[in-house]
Amino acid sequence: MKASLNKLYLGAGYLAGVFMIGTLLSILTGIVGRFLAIRVSGMDAYAGYCMAASSFLALAYTLRHGEHIRVTLFLQYLNKKTRKLLEIIAHAIATFFCGALAWFSMRLVWQSYVFRDISPGLDATPLWIPQIGMAVGCLLLAAAFAEDFLLLLSGKRRRSTTATMHLE
Repeated sequence: MKASLNKLYLGAGYLAGVFMIGTLLSILTGIVGRFLAIRVSGMDAYAGYCMAASSFLALAYTLRHGEHIRVTLFLQYLNKKTRKLLEIIAHAIATFFCGALAWFSMRLVWQSYVFRDISPGLDATPLWIPQIGMAVGCLLLAAAFAEDFLLLLSGKRRRSTTATMHLE
């Protein structure tokens, strides 16, 4: 199960990179279109959609590799018992809020689909399509936090690939 989740996080990380390239291509298309006096509508919107998908899809992969910003200034001066308690509390809060964010993101996608919500621009893109990237990214982040939280509760520690104190 753990290996499957790691592959899923890695795949989401690669997909985030693809969407980052999509952001670049959308912006370049708009710039070149303006330079050549060719109107290409919706490129700003598509750049924004790609940027949002890229940001959210990269979250779980980034967490898995210990690259999220953590405040360890105070944790390093605490004894092991107090540090573990604070880490459990922090992971419980993060898991709860990421789970709530995933739930409401998926609900937003569903409601946009049901109500046939479209973007306000000339491209009239059904909004549930670009919202999928955010919902999937939030769901994967919630799963990654839940996995880390369960590992922390069980006393098993996942080694980080960086020098941070993330579940070491």
